[in-house]
Amino acid sequence: MSDIEQLKQQVEAQGSVVRDLKAAKADKAQVDEQVALLQALKKKLHIANGGDADESKKKGGSGKSLILKEPKGTKDYSPKEMAVRTEIFSTIVSVFEKHGAVTIDTPVFELKEILVGKYGEDSKLIYDLKDQGGEECSLRYDLTVPFARYVAQKSISNIKRYHLAKVYRRDQPAITKGRMREFYQCDYDIAGIYDAMIPDVECVRVAVDVLRRLDVGGFVVKVNHRKILDAIFEVSGVPQEKVRAISSAVDKLDKAPWTEVRREMTQEKGLEEAVADRIGQYVQISGPGEEVLAKLRALPELMASAKAQEGIKDMGLFFRYAAIYGILDYVSFDMSLARGLDYYTGIIYEAVLVEENVRLPTAPESSAKKGKGDAVDESQIRVGSIAAGGRYDELVGMFSSVMHAKGKKTDVPCVGISFGVERIFSIVKSRRSEAEIKANRTQVYVISLGDTLTDSLLEDRMRIAAELWDAGIAAEFAYKVKPRPQAQYDACDSAIIPWAVIIGKDEIGQGTVKIKNMAQKVEEEKGGVTVPRTNMIAELKQRLQMN
Repeated sequence: MSDIEQLKQQVEAQGSVVRDLKAAKADKAQVDEQVALLQALKKKLHIANGGDADESKKKGGSGKSLILKEPKGTKDYSPKEMAVRTEIFSTIVSVFEKHGAVTIDTPVFELKEILVGKYGEDSKLIYDLKDQGGEECSLRYDLTVPFARYVAQKSISNIKRYHLAKVYRRDQPAITKGRMREFYQCDYDIAGIYDAMIPDVECVRVAVDVLRRLDVGGFVVKVNHRKILDAIFEVSGVPQEKVRAISSAVDKLDKAPWTEVRREMTQEKGLEEAVADRIGQYVQISGPGEEVLAKLRALPELMASAKAQEGIKDMGLFFRYAAIYGILDYVSFDMSLARGLDYYTGIIYEAVLVEENVRLPTAPESSAKKGKGDAVDESQIRVGSIAAGGRYDELVGMFSSVMHAKGKKTDVPCVGISFGVERIFSIVKSRRSEAEIKANRTQVYVISLGDTLTDSLLEDRMRIAAELWDAGIAAEFAYKVKPRPQAQYDACDSAIIPWAVIIGKDEIGQGTVKIKNMAQKVEEEKGGVTVPRTNMIAELKQRLQMN
């Protein structure tokens, strides 16, 4: 088959994909992405048939039509979506500040050498930038490594900080379940030398506080300890050079059955089957903290490990303090939790949804990606982890050592939690009706009534708006000299503005205004309540419950 024939078939197949998505009323971003692929294939076919790569000759010099779309794995947010996101950010920050945290900011890109070697197998997802100034840089992958660099560089011995910012990962995006290439993280970290598990349990308490305030539904915080996990690998016979690779495989047990994880360990990672089976006896243990601790303490081969003893001692303290903080019902001790990042040294945790009915809107997969009779991939519908973190005691020391001529290492122990805002947003937004979301903060709309041909009252509306702004009341009015009354009422309703100040020639002459409740239909106040203009601000503040 010639190249041209192959291209024709590809164009036909991609055209079917686009038609299927449109018929299924798929997400616009997904449709636009597939349309762009179709257009690229058509251009290749045009060139293969002897056409000019520059389409301008066919288009009378107008040039190639520009495809307007967001880059793959990114998203524009509408005013209503931003209103929801702003609420989420505000809620998270209020919890962080309730626990005494202060905020910082760091550059969106770091020196490449700062980031490499910190993320295990996920290091391949780092976005590298072109060298344009004598430095090799990369977009930040998370907020934790930049924070550790900040602490080391500034010689900080203790800080409780939060940071809300965008991070970047060269991942395969799945927008429907909140996995993006550009996304926000909200981090809360405690750096400093403190007594065992006190900051650690507070980080989990912060996670529980945030998720309860955001009302994401049922969730559980899985916890484990790197030292216990390392001890399991040690007593099971995992070679040291395979520990991180096997750890990454174990971390997939929340998404895949043990048989599949075991196959990855033995066939892809080259682990002996007997060693994999010994690991399986441990990592499938989970449940309430004290129950799991009792099971682990009853395993003599595990308790012979000094690492296991240290980890189990820490977790005993953790569950004791968690009971005091009233969060035990939200926590599960899960031995399969591994967290693939290389920098964790102690407790690790991850918050996941447990509601079976949590589903996010998604388009069915195209026929090009599904075999006949295949079901829709659940991984494209369910939302994964919504918060995660742990203890990383040596990351700051890795950076501080390079600041000293003799390579002196100064460790500043750290522990923290990071919230995946995109996934939380997907959940919260899916539970809200579009009609009930108020994108603006406007409290009052100033309306003028009268003959639109002769009565302007624009300057009166402007004076009232200025008076409202001066009093701290958010207000708007129509940007028309002679607006139609119904258009003003419609603008007020569509923007969900709760109150209106209404004026006409009579009100201006009498020095009064009418105040109307636009959110509720109050029969006795159908046309609005007339109040003296001098009392307008006081009356509105009372109705708005402002001091």
